[in-house]
Amino acid sequence: MADLDLDEAVIVALGCNDKGVWADCAQALDAAVARLRTEGVDVVARSSWWRSEAWPEPSDPPFLNGVVIVRTELSPHDLMAALGRIEDVFGRDRSMRRNGPRALDLDLIAYGRRSGDLQGLILPHPRAAERGFVMGPLAEIAPDWRHPLLGRRAATLADHVTVGRDARPL
Repeated sequence: MADLDLDEAVIVALGCNDKGVWADCAQALDAAVARLRTEGVDVVARSSWWRSEAWPEPSDPPFLNGVVIVRTELSPHDLMAALGRIEDVFGRDRSMRRNGPRALDLDLIAYGRRSGDLQGLILPHPRAAERGFVMGPLAEIAPDWRHPLLGRRAATLADHVTVGRDARPL
């Protein structure tokens, strides 16, 4: 990580609480990380997998989440399209209720220091700083990453999350 410029970091969060065809969600997330390369996305750092209660409906199966820092030549919009294609391959059903169980959820958290509404794509992810299942894994691999708008380090944000406070590494 020493050679990684955190100001240029492209950060993707992964989540699963419906293993689908995989043995378990950890296997599904490992496969999703491997699949990124087929879309022109190279993973340069990966957190451990973190378990947390489903949110906002804790009666749903628990989630397994993690974060990767990637390098890509794709634009933010092209990267979002690639993440959507991977979700589709993994059986993501967007007709289900919002925030319901899903085989794979990929979110673009940050694309370097870019911020604002980029033609419908809001960066950084507007709710990532509130979520323990994002900030915890990010702080694990890049504690000194600074939120482009808030200016606070990932390690500090992880200590002050309001959603997913139960998130813990496996």
